Amino acid sequence: MSPHVAQRLREAADGHRASTATAHGADLRLSLAALLGLHGESSGAAVLMLLAVVCSVPLPGTGTAMSLGIWALAWAWTRGQDTFALPARLGHLTLNERWTGRCLHGLAWMYERGHRWLRPRWALWSHARTRVWWGAWIGLMGLVIFLPLPLGNVLPSLSLILLSLGWMFRDGVALLLSTATGMAAVAYGVSLWQLVAHGLVQVWARLVV
Repeated sequence: MSPHVAQRLREAADGHRASTATAHGADLRLSLAALLGLHGESSGAAVLMLLAVVCSVPLPGTGTAMSLGIWALAWAWTRGQDTFALPARLGHLTLNERWTGRCLHGLAWMYERGHRWLRPRWALWSHARTRVWWGAWIGLMGLVIFLPLPLGNVLPSLSLILLSLGWMFRDGVALLLSTATGMAAVAYGVSLWQLVAHGLVQVWARLVV
């Protein structure tokens, strides 16, 4: 991945911060298509990173909308497609001024740290033959994000962020961490649903007595 991507995002983030401080009534919001355009590419890993970051935004309905794009990306990933265009509906989705700035700064920070900390290693984890596995994993994380769980987007979004960075830099350690984080997300979802189911059974038992 080119270091120029991180530089462009940092410049955009700093420019957004400066504009926010000085602009009056200006529209400082960006669409997902514009955010992806700052990457200068539409690779599957770049799109996945963008969707995962937006999934972490605590706005109603964001996870549901993003999960549909994540499933589409998962299907393309399993078929070996290296590029992926955002669906038109997702591309036109616009974040408000506050979350536009936060997403710009978050993306810039992650790419900067990626260039500093990540490097090609443990090549088996990013081998072309593992694409089907990672495609299925992306779909699973999209399912966890889709489910209405309190704070349920945090861990699967982090797993997808680590996956996208690991694939960009061919870093097997990041991919291993993605798997561990995703397993924690699944465990959290299963435990919470079991708790809810147990509570419903208890309520039903009291009602029928």
